[in-house]
Amino acid sequence: MTDLSFLIAPMLAFFVAAGSPGPATLACAGAAMAYGRASGLALGLGLAIGLSFWGLLTAIGLAAVVLGSPQALLALRLVGGAYLIWLAWRSARSAFQPSDGVGDATTSSKRLILRGVLLNLSNPKAALAWAAVIALGLPADADAWHLTTIAVVCSAMGLLIYIAYAIGFALPPVRQAYARSRRMVDACLAALFGYAGLRLILTKVDPV
Repeated sequence: MTDLSFLIAPMLAFFVAAGSPGPATLACAGAAMAYGRASGLALGLGLAIGLSFWGLLTAIGLAAVVLGSPQALLALRLVGGAYLIWLAWRSARSAFQPSDGVGDATTSSKRLILRGVLLNLSNPKAALAWAAVIALGLPADADAWHLTTIAVVCSAMGLLIYIAYAIGFALPPVRQAYARSRRMVDACLAALFGYAGLRLILTKVDPV
């Protein structure tokens, strides 16, 4: 019988990294509250795809090449920070619009999926988290099977986390609460996205 105990540590670390509040989970929650479950799920799917892509690159060793290049890291920081600031601008613009409750999604599912993919692809901290998570589960005799198993299991966990956010924040009581304080919530999201974007741009991420 195959020993899967090596998965325990990376799964716990990944759950904390992917499930804790951050730009990705906040974006998923915001879409679900504003436009409903379908939009939250679409954005969550994109986030999961972007996260899984970094997992794949880490498993096959290409992420180490990116993380070891100061130029590549700088480019990722600038692109990721700019994207987060764009999300902050969108949320701020929404906060200044008259409050008219919540409604149906005004953005296509394809665009929401793409938005989620770009959000996680442009975040170098996602790649660093993957490197740490995979390293936690590597036994002394690690091979391609161990790397692939960790990447697949944690990628599936990431998708489930985003699905949980989308479903939870799309519940009627949550959306009704959001409708009553939409402008304040959007202003808070704008501040958080803006802070995350500036921090990503201004805080140096050392190559590994």
